[in-house]
Amino acid sequence: MDTKQPFEKIVDLHGPTVLRVCRAVVGPLDADDVWQETFISALRAYPDLPVDANVEAWLVTIAHRRSLDSVRAEVRRPVPVDRVPDSTSPLGNPSPPADGVWAHVARLPDKQRRVIAYRYLADLPFGEIAGIVGGTPAAARRAAADGLKKLRILVTADQPEGDRHEHP
Repeated sequence: MDTKQPFEKIVDLHGPTVLRVCRAVVGPLDADDVWQETFISALRAYPDLPVDANVEAWLVTIAHRRSLDSVRAEVRRPVPVDRVPDSTSPLGNPSPPADGVWAHVARLPDKQRRVIAYRYLADLPFGEIAGIVGGTPAAARRAAADGLKKLRILVTADQPEGDRHEHP
């Protein structure tokens, strides 16, 4: 009769490998935290893991995904500043551009507008967007494509005849 090893034994056996994966992706400073998150996730899922599963490969997959989550979260963290600049930032666009794009975005249906904002402003993956707006990742991808198509039409219709560029 095959039985699973105790989880503590799994940590002892595969902990160093998981830590190497974490260090490779997030670097030495955040690797311990990601290692811990990996084993917390694994502990929750371990009871459902088949007895004949490749535990090391399973843990490495979790570690890789947790590491990528950590890298993505780091990119989204705000950076503290002494004071807020008065002018527009070269890294972003806090005030509406003069080209009227924001007015066109406001005319999109709610779901398309939100999906475009989450995808192209917040850089969220479609899986997360689907969780926020409801539906599937494929539906979120479709809403983004439809919204961008409509934006192109609206922006092109607003341009003077000589400034229009045909889109294939």
